Amino acid sequence: MTEFGFELMATDGAARRGRVTTAHGQIDTPAFMPVGTAGTVKAMLPQSVAGTGAQIVLGNTYHLMLRPGAERVDRLGGLHKFMDWPGPILTDSGGFQVMSLAEIRKITEDGVRFRSHVDGSYHTLTPERSIEIQNLLDADITMAFDECTPYPATEKQARDSMELSMRWAKRSKDAFEDRPGCGLFGIVQGSVYENQRLESAQALKEIGFHGYAVGGLAVGEGQQLMFDTLDYTCPALPADKPHYLMGVGKPGDIVGAVARGIDMFDCVLPTRSGRNGQAWTRRGPVNVKNARHVDDPRPLDDACPCPACTQFSRAYLNHLVKAGEILAMMLITWHNLTYYQQLMADLRSAIEGGTFDEYVAQFNALNEEGDIPPL
Repeated sequence: MTEFGFELMATDGAARRGRVTTAHGQIDTPAFMPVGTAGTVKAMLPQSVAGTGAQIVLGNTYHLMLRPGAERVDRLGGLHKFMDWPGPILTDSGGFQVMSLAEIRKITEDGVRFRSHVDGSYHTLTPERSIEIQNLLDADITMAFDECTPYPATEKQARDSMELSMRWAKRSKDAFEDRPGCGLFGIVQGSVYENQRLESAQALKEIGFHGYAVGGLAVGEGQQLMFDTLDYTCPALPADKPHYLMGVGKPGDIVGAVARGIDMFDCVLPTRSGRNGQAWTRRGPVNVKNARHVDDPRPLDDACPCPACTQFSRAYLNHLVKAGEILAMMLITWHNLTYYQQLMADLRSAIEGGTFDEYVAQFNALNEEGDIPPL
């Protein structure tokens, strides 16, 4: 019977190379998880997502509880079967979406009562219900229910929010149903206040989780403040458990966070960018809509193995975007997810080989150089 576990295989400075074992397979870290909010990674088939190198995807409690409903997904065999994704799935607890999407919400000690952005119906999400939904979805990694602290927040606002999240974390742990190969992650809060982050990390360690996430970042504080927060938060997390930075991010954010001891990431950026004509490459972002690509027969990135780069030109992708063709969204999303997975594989290799600093220097140099010159 598979036990949920984490093996730390190599380190280079604070950067870590590891492996998470779950009921539905292993995840090599540092890992990037494509976001499949409503049971699909937008504009991608599941086998295409796997083909980019992704080993785990993310689903979302809030969206799936509203549509099609967690009980329905359970009756239909769980989220893996429902979306035809045989690998591991992490489910976000719904806390962030309740704060950002619900039209009306009221936070109490018990949980959050909110009105659905889908049909206006009222719902209550508590730590117990969030954990129950994630169990019904058959998540390999379940997230504790928390309040995502807005930014900026005063010290008092941040403390009240963090302490509520820690009480909810304990209730989440009590409600979690141990299943072989499945784990529960706690979420560190405390905004950008060092003492609060350290208190939050300590409270979570005392409760005891299979992994530890850092929440409440990438919400407007800027990259340097995010890195500063990670500088003191990551050392406070158990070294023998996976560390997950939620909702991050741009490639440069990921590289900087790996350098500080983060193992897992998720972000809508590569898929959202793909639907909006922006490609991420080794040389930074490329706006496929730009007129400079109209007559360019070259690929987006000559080192990328994705279909957008091996089968089509910049000129064709530019045409597809301007024509509003669905294929544009599919191809650029495919490319972006491939680039992100290549980035993670390169980071793993650099940590294993003890060449992480050299890799980061090369990464930064290529990004500063920018896109290949126009023809």
